[in-house]
Amino acid sequence: MTKTPITSFFKDYFKDFENYDEVLKSNMEINPNWEKLLTNFSELGINELTKRQGDLDWLLAENGVTYNVYNDPNGLNRPWNLNIIPFVIERKEWKNIEKGLQQRAQVLDLVLKDIYGKRELIKNGIVPYEIIFSHRGFLRPCHQIQYKTAKQLLFHSADLARGPDGQMWVVNDRTEAPSGLGYSLENRFTTSEVVPDIFNEINVKQPFSFIKDFNELLINAAPSHKENPTIVILTPGPHNETYFEHAYLSSFFGYPLVKGNDLVVRDNKVWLKTLKGLIQIDVIYRRVDDEYSDPLELNGNSYLGVAGLLNVVRLQNVAIMNPIGSGVLENPGLIPFMNSICKYFLKEDLILPQIASWWCGQEKERKHVLDNLKNFVVKPIDNTHREHIYFCEFLNKAELEALKKEILAKPYHYVAQEKISFSTAPNLSKEQLEPRKVMCRTFAVAKENEYSIMPGGLVRVAAERERLRVSNQRGGTSKDFWITNTEKRSYKKRQRYHWHHSTTNNLSGIGNIPSNTAENLFWSGRYLARTLVTARYIRMVLNQMSNSEFTQRNSDSENLHILYQSITHLTSIFPGFTGKNKEEAFKDPLKEIIKVLFDETQFGSLAHSLSSFNSSYYSLRNLWSKDMWRVYDKLHKTWHSFEKEDHKNIHKIIKLLDTVIIDLIAYIGLIEESILVEQGLLVYFIGFQMEQAIMCIDKSRALLTIKHNEDVEYEILESLLNSHESLNIYRYSFRSYLDIENVINLILLDNSYSRSLKYQINRIQKDIFRLPKRNEDTNLSSVQKSILDACNLINKANATNLIKVDKDSFTRTELEDLLASLSDMIHNTSLSLTDMYFNHSDEQIQLFNQNYIS
Repeated sequence: MTKTPITSFFKDYFKDFENYDEVLKSNMEINPNWEKLLTNFSELGINELTKRQGDLDWLLAENGVTYNVYNDPNGLNRPWNLNIIPFVIERKEWKNIEKGLQQRAQVLDLVLKDIYGKRELIKNGIVPYEIIFSHRGFLRPCHQIQYKTAKQLLFHSADLARGPDGQMWVVNDRTEAPSGLGYSLENRFTTSEVVPDIFNEINVKQPFSFIKDFNELLINAAPSHKENPTIVILTPGPHNETYFEHAYLSSFFGYPLVKGNDLVVRDNKVWLKTLKGLIQIDVIYRRVDDEYSDPLELNGNSYLGVAGLLNVVRLQNVAIMNPIGSGVLENPGLIPFMNSICKYFLKEDLILPQIASWWCGQEKERKHVLDNLKNFVVKPIDNTHREHIYFCEFLNKAELEALKKEILAKPYHYVAQEKISFSTAPNLSKEQLEPRKVMCRTFAVAKENEYSIMPGGLVRVAAERERLRVSNQRGGTSKDFWITNTEKRSYKKRQRYHWHHSTTNNLSGIGNIPSNTAENLFWSGRYLARTLVTARYIRMVLNQMSNSEFTQRNSDSENLHILYQSITHLTSIFPGFTGKNKEEAFKDPLKEIIKVLFDETQFGSLAHSLSSFNSSYYSLRNLWSKDMWRVYDKLHKTWHSFEKEDHKNIHKIIKLLDTVIIDLIAYIGLIEESILVEQGLLVYFIGFQMEQAIMCIDKSRALLTIKHNEDVEYEILESLLNSHESLNIYRYSFRSYLDIENVINLILLDNSYSRSLKYQINRIQKDIFRLPKRNEDTNLSSVQKSILDACNLINKANATNLIKVDKDSFTRTELEDLLASLSDMIHNTSLSLTDMYFNHSDEQIQLFNQNYIS
């Protein structure tokens, strides 16, 4: 490593952009808080630092850390960006910020209680009623709801930025379902792993005690102070922008990740739908927005919440963090009145300054705003539907006039804020440091009668040097957030994340798996098996096509036509190589095969199966290990990087399928070693074996039930064994010329061969009988009866009878009848399994509609 002088880091630092900077003072001297960190960077050197940034990016991608960006042309899951340069605040300064954050959380808690309680702030003229009642976050059904916890606002997040006076200012409050905690933890872990060198001789405060407080809050919030409460994390699902964080926190704390349709309200309690039945939920850590939480009393169009949830909260039979209705505090209209509110409740001024703000609902303030509109940033008081924010300095005359008309039409709906220039901090970009605007997100959690503040948090960075807005949705990056201390770090007692003994997971066990999770595991197994079998089969056909170019045997043409038609029957993509147009398809078979491979809109295509697995995969990512993510990510990139112009190159397609098959096999192997049976491995196995059995039946019906001449039949049997990866097993087992009876015995009737149909059906039967019974009834369930019928049928089958050919139709009638019956039985088993274990839905009817001031 070549040492880089500290001064060279800042050679062109302020070349084209100047601002208040975290590192450099106005006289261009280095802030003492950053000196040791920059010394560590200097020891590494700029080249090594750039290399480590690449390592950091690679590790985040390998670990599957993503942030969903809505309507992103590059896809939903954008890799999370973390810059190697952390953000630093010294402990002495942080103490004052910490006090200010505790005070602010306390004030907002009192405001929340007042808004849904006595409403003294409105009655005493401290807050105009329009600010509250015209905000969509104000939910009338939440009026007078009482809570057992000392605090109502259990989790608070504040966005801070350093103003031109050098102080940290509050920019926004996040109270509805604050995000960022999981990302901040991942940032710390990743930075520590990739660049431990930069921590040398720097005492960085770790968030151990805060995370412990966060977990204890969830436990202590349970109704009746239950010793070992059942806690779940409620997510909107994998399309939410911070879904990675939901899955991350679920894995980190060990609490089940559930969606709204996993929960149901019965007898005024919330229940989790599991394989065994219903389990009562005590605490919900909610990541679903307020209005979508209960379609019965709130937004009737919501499929994300739980019908009747709000009434269970009223009856204090479940605790929710944060309470439904807390989104009303995410209200810029409150900012001009916050100091008065603080004086009213606490008899003191706010410790942390805020952006100077003017609510346009007041005549004097509105006139000031309209007279000086060019100097302001104008926001709606309610941004729940992502309303537009106006940076007035960039508006032309016509746009300014239009905005004035909007303000005059609905003055109570707008707040104008002073345009201030936030501080910058160094970002490593293209082998040099450059200043970027930063914003810090802090986290506070209720702890008895006060608030515990996370040391540090999440720092977000503008995407470009000159960009004013700091937003992950607009391509910004992030930083690790350090609170440093001049005292030397003590190594006498190394802290770890640990929980109290009462936090043991009482939802472990196969019977307690949420029904939605079980269903996703079941279909993950099916989609994986379908993808693997389809890829192997089409690879076999392409190899046969390639080989036929070098041999001119008469049997090749007939053999290939049979194989082409079998692709259509296996994938059910009709008409394909069947029907009236089959002769046209035979003229250019690769054209049809390309559709079967790459057309994602075709149900049954390889692309569709991969896409379907992708959906179930993301729904379960809290269960998958990092190695599983890495293999999946490699598979995903391999598939999507295949160039369209290579679609007509058989050899390149075969090479692609070779890679896909290897990655699929690696992934399947990791599933078996990474997930416990109690976590749902059993359900996955049932789905996997069921799909393999169905596709084994489909292949056999397409290739074995019709009698062909000897040469063609030999080619067909060899092709089937090749696609089944069973040719070597056949040669070892029979040491004979390929024979239809022996092939049937191996592929269909061998009870000890894991790829045989008989083995798969009997394995499904054993696994289904291990599933929990839904009631005390000792009789067989419908799903057990269906699979037992299939077992009995195939166990009685005899190859000698199955190979008999009807002289008129040249069909092996008994074989066709057996396979058709087994196909129906397995299909019925799948339907019965779904009805019994995955469906618990009740119809919901909304009680009333909430209207807002307009």
